[in-house]
Amino acid sequence: MKHGKKYIESAKLVDRAKLYEATDALALAVETAKAKFDETVEVHVRLGVDSRHADQQVRGAVVLPNGTGKSVRVCVFAKGDEAKAAEEAGAEIVGAEELVAKIQGEGFMDFDVCIAAPNMMGLVGRLGKVLGPRGLMPSPKAGTVTPDVAKAVNEAKAGKIEYRLDKTNIIHCPIGKASFGTEKLYENYATLLDAIIKAKPSAAKGQYIRSCVVSSTMGVGIRINPNKVLKSAE
Repeated sequence: MKHGKKYIESAKLVDRAKLYEATDALALAVETAKAKFDETVEVHVRLGVDSRHADQQVRGAVVLPNGTGKSVRVCVFAKGDEAKAAEEAGAEIVGAEELVAKIQGEGFMDFDVCIAAPNMMGLVGRLGKVLGPRGLMPSPKAGTVTPDVAKAVNEAKAGKIEYRLDKTNIIHCPIGKASFGTEKLYENYATLLDAIIKAKPSAAKGQYIRSCVVSSTMGVGIRINPNKVLKSAE
């Protein structure tokens, strides 16, 4: 795989064999984000669990204190007063049967977060094959199936992100933009790691956090010492 000149220059700043302190790793991620756009900084955490077992799933949602730096388009499935509340909270798309039909028939997917009132899930369940693979299916665990749709919309707009294991037992999450700087990125990082640590399944054995890597969109992966990641998230 060929890398560009900026990537090669950035790679020289990172010691691939070193396990960095969290703040040092984030500072490097900011320094090596040299693209012409404001790169997203992401955290990749490998856990000592097995996602094939139901009792070892790790999934949840957390509001990052400094947001994600991304403008979020929110879709809400609701009727009546709940629909009105969602609109007043700033949801861009609100609907029920007609919205399901639009997504099914026209392939409409112009949104980033999907929220549903509990009484809508019988309807929204029809979209499982469409929303599920994209990570957009509303879920009680993620707080996106809730009677308080207005609160869920506000949280989504404020920078609420969902974290969940993939098939390789890794959680991938954005924690902000390079322009945030080290301090704000660290606050978001610590909040996310704290949530992941608290979500540790009782069935998990041995070392829980196996590895942790941060990187910007076009940047180099920077490894954080997994033995200190717990302390840095306290």
